[in-house]
Amino acid sequence: MFFHFGVNTFTDSEWGSGHESPAIFNPTHQNPDQWFRVAAEAGISLAILTAKHHDGFCLWPSKYTDHSVAKSPWKEGHGDVVQEFVTAAKAHGIDAGLYLSPWDRHDKRYGNEKLYNEYYLAQLQELLTRYGDIREIWFDGAKGSNAPNMSYYFWDWFAMVKELQSSINIFSDAGPDIRWIGNEKGFAGKTCWSTINRTSLSIGNASIVEYLNKGDPKGTDWLAPECDVSIRPGWFWHKSEEPKKLSKLLEIYYKSVGRNCVLLLNVPPNSSGLISEIDIKRLTQFRGAISTIFSHNLAKKCLLEASSQRGGKGSNFGPENVLDEDHLWTYWAPSEDDQKDTWIEIRVENQGIRFNVIMIQEAIGLGQRIQRHEIYVDGKRVIRGTTVGYKRLHWLGVGGIHAKRVTIRVVKSRDLPLISSVGLFFDPYGNPSES
Repeated sequence: MFFHFGVNTFTDSEWGSGHESPAIFNPTHQNPDQWFRVAAEAGISLAILTAKHHDGFCLWPSKYTDHSVAKSPWKEGHGDVVQEFVTAAKAHGIDAGLYLSPWDRHDKRYGNEKLYNEYYLAQLQELLTRYGDIREIWFDGAKGSNAPNMSYYFWDWFAMVKELQSSINIFSDAGPDIRWIGNEKGFAGKTCWSTINRTSLSIGNASIVEYLNKGDPKGTDWLAPECDVSIRPGWFWHKSEEPKKLSKLLEIYYKSVGRNCVLLLNVPPNSSGLISEIDIKRLTQFRGAISTIFSHNLAKKCLLEASSQRGGKGSNFGPENVLDEDHLWTYWAPSEDDQKDTWIEIRVENQGIRFNVIMIQEAIGLGQRIQRHEIYVDGKRVIRGTTVGYKRLHWLGVGGIHAKRVTIRVVKSRDLPLISSVGLFFDPYGNPSES
């Protein structure tokens, strides 16, 4: 989850000018514990706060600027949103992450390459030494039109981040740990590799968007893709806006989580400092829908057959592994001789079953291997797909399909395909668009 919060929350804007008075920041009921209760109930594992957005206003009392909560009337200038955020995250067992905008529309050093990069490093150091364990640090390449040639010393920033917190994950267009998916819709490409060549990447370069979206089967670097999108039309809270419909959120889920990605969903606190009830209601519906759809794997009661299995019958690589509870380290592996017609099949006894979602997961800890796959239902091809990765979800339509046989055929793979999990599910919530 992403929390966009700051002066924009009080000015009804998305990008602040940098000239806002700190006096406008005064949430009357701010309660990050409420944010994280909402996050926990929504099944969130990590949340990121906009410690500083493009307007330059800092949600912590930075000693390097007077444009911060220290100059606001909130808590008489003694408040620290970042501290409250990380404390609440820890209390609810959720990892904390931070975003520090490279672009600063307030600070006069912006445009002076050396001075501004030193200033940025100093603020980064504050955030990573004051607040304990931070699990993700989020960078983008935003720049001001007043200084289009401004250079950010990203590699110096990254080096210091790793020096201060070695286990942290760094997100940016170029990783080095997590990569942007190339849009703010929350949609990954129908082909989505975790691998990519970092030498081909530069932060803020619009020409690499499609490359980021699809990844690279020949990539030498593993950069897990992350899809960022807001629950509302904007990233900051606006009184006039409402959250996206449940059908849209499910479409995003199928096109992010269902395409080998991490979903980063922005839910902005309002001007009172709370998550709005209308957003909580939508999140509750969203979590409820996901639980309803995926809590009952219809394939559990079915028989399994496979084209072959590594080590022959009785080995530890049989097709039964795709229905156990370990979705990472147990898997079906075909025989190494089985390269031309590799398949695993779900067979239903008696009258058959109705479903409209098919899930496939690779044993991702051993690499992403499948390049092309097809799915046949009662002998008829219904899906022609490419990558699978950690999870691939195929949505088959509102009414679903009533069938007795589902065959997953691996058409092309970089190495022996290893399938750790398969599932058949029924989604009763309508049309989440093409999945």
